[in-house]
Amino acid sequence: MYFFIRFLSFLDISYSSVIQPKFLSVLITGDGRISHVGCITQLYFFMCLTCTEFILLTAMGYDRYVAICDPLHYSVRMNKQSCFLLAALSWIIGFLDPMAHTIAIAKLPFCGSHIIKHFYCDYSVLVKLSCVDTMLIEMMSLIFGSLVGFTTFSLTLTSYFYIISTILRISSALGRKKAFSTCVSHLTVVILFYGTILIIYMRPTSQYSTSLGKSFSVLYTVLIPMLNPLIYTLRNKDVKTSLKKIIDHTLWTYNKH
Repeated sequence: MYFFIRFLSFLDISYSSVIQPKFLSVLITGDGRISHVGCITQLYFFMCLTCTEFILLTAMGYDRYVAICDPLHYSVRMNKQSCFLLAALSWIIGFLDPMAHTIAIAKLPFCGSHIIKHFYCDYSVLVKLSCVDTMLIEMMSLIFGSLVGFTTFSLTLTSYFYIISTILRISSALGRKKAFSTCVSHLTVVILFYGTILIIYMRPTSQYSTSLGKSFSVLYTVLIPMLNPLIYTLRNKDVKTSLKKIIDHTLWTYNKH
């Protein structure tokens, strides 16, 4: 699990770095311009990293499945080579999947307004700005997105179906609590990430709401990458102790003044 958490941490840093520097630059300078190449580049890397996180979270779900449902074979099935292969596949597939529809979006003519009503170059907003029929691109994006999104989501759900079934068969309450605690962090991240992504993108562009899209985008581009380290490290007793000390010290200082 910690092997995959390292990759997830790097992914979250990359994820935030694609959007936030430009967004902060716009807030500080007031210059909201972005070149066509810069916009398409931002779109491509954002979609690549999103796809990569889908697959990486699925690999982490499989890791938890083996740890809880087949613990005696864990060291064999999740050896160093298997972990590297799963991590490498997540990055390779993640960077290949969005390539076709990113190229198609890059070739769209934007003959009307060039104002992007969002804080980054979002796929749905760019498609709506085009002055030609984008049905083919929307279908392509839905197919490629579903191949990654729904496939990984289904595999993750399947993993947790077997995990929960195994946990419920454990006779002692302490054993059930210990087993569930090993996967609760991952399950929390999965619910947050999949929930926001699927709500926004798994529907026709005609039904896309810019205001709702912005709100949910803040969740998975800013808040979730920031919360992931906290969610995972709260399992560590030393982190819990340090956090409790900080809270106690803050309350003591506040009461003193």
